Amino acid sequence: MNKSDILVIGAGMAGASAAYELAETRGVTVLERESQPGYHTTGRSAAQFLETYGNATVRALSRASHGFFFETPAGFAEQALLSKRAAMFIARADQLDALKLFEDEVRRLTPSIVRLSAPEAREIVPVLKEGYVAAAVIEPESMDIDVHALHQGYLKGLRQRGGKVVTGAEVTALSRSKGAWTLETPAGSFAAPVVVNAAGAWCDVIAELAGVRPIGLVPKRRTAFTVEPPPGLDISAWPLTIDIDEEFYFKPESGLLLLSPADQTPSPPCDARPEDIDVAIAVDRIQTATALTVPRIAHRWAGLRSFVADKSPVAGMDDDAEGFFWLAGQGGFGIQTAPAMGRAAAALIVSGALPDDLRDQGLRASDLAPQRLR
Repeated sequence: MNKSDILVIGAGMAGASAAYELAETRGVTVLERESQPGYHTTGRSAAQFLETYGNATVRALSRASHGFFFETPAGFAEQALLSKRAAMFIARADQLDALKLFEDEVRRLTPSIVRLSAPEAREIVPVLKEGYVAAAVIEPESMDIDVHALHQGYLKGLRQRGGKVVTGAEVTALSRSKGAWTLETPAGSFAAPVVVNAAGAWCDVIAELAGVRPIGLVPKRRTAFTVEPPPGLDISAWPLTIDIDEEFYFKPESGLLLLSPADQTPSPPCDARPEDIDVAIAVDRIQTATALTVPRIAHRWAGLRSFVADKSPVAGMDDDAEGFFWLAGQGGFGIQTAPAMGRAAAALIVSGALPDDLRDQGLRASDLAPQRLR
């Protein structure tokens, strides 16, 4: 029997960040079902740091993560975690009301945003069709996130603090007896007083194995693919370009263009694969909005982004199951909020309260607690 103070189920970004923070004061073992950490959603994310993204809770978590990204701990990563990439939200004439609402809401949080005319938007992204875009809003302080460097930094730091990651360790049974949880996996049996359920799309599945009520988690498929940029056109400085209603987006990615229909198709937990129809929808929408053509797709993939009813993340002990901690529902913002969520989870487990700087952002433990969903 392998014993720890805390067992974390899932070595994606959520589990890795929480385990890293917990390992500073506790003995932590992370159990990962796949042969490598981050195989599912984390490894398929091309994330952006956008303080305007998500609801009020998500935005507060993003603001609380800002310091970590810009002042990364010494030795955490060999390169900067962020690189400059503005985000531009575009609107057709029939979407101008939505653009105005968005602009008014986010200006209070991000005063640096700028309203652009159609010609100004086309000057920044010259493939936008004249007559399609009526106006835009640009967030100049948005940044690309090096997802791999962030994830590996957490895993490396976890191990340096004495934590362990066990791969090929799919949890097949959970039971609690005499103040400890016992987890059965193909890699052996593991026991700890506290279990952190950071299993991504499988969080409700893990809960049911443990005899814990689910929280109504809904995994949703998101499709993306890359194509060659137009010949002779330098795309390196293009912003992430997003339809204001999130009907599509595109951005430069490693010399190619990454495109997505921004789909959110409910799915059971699985190794998600892109559907031809979603790729076709993205191509149609982007070719309608731009002069881009898609003669050949370089690479395509899909991942699952998991949400609960209010689209806020879940972090907290389950009131009905001693030592069962939820860390779920990060949706499409789990990468940019990982520093704050990891610290929040660790603090709630160790002390039962959020860190002061998260509370200063207006966050309350009840905003994240699983009980709010019941």
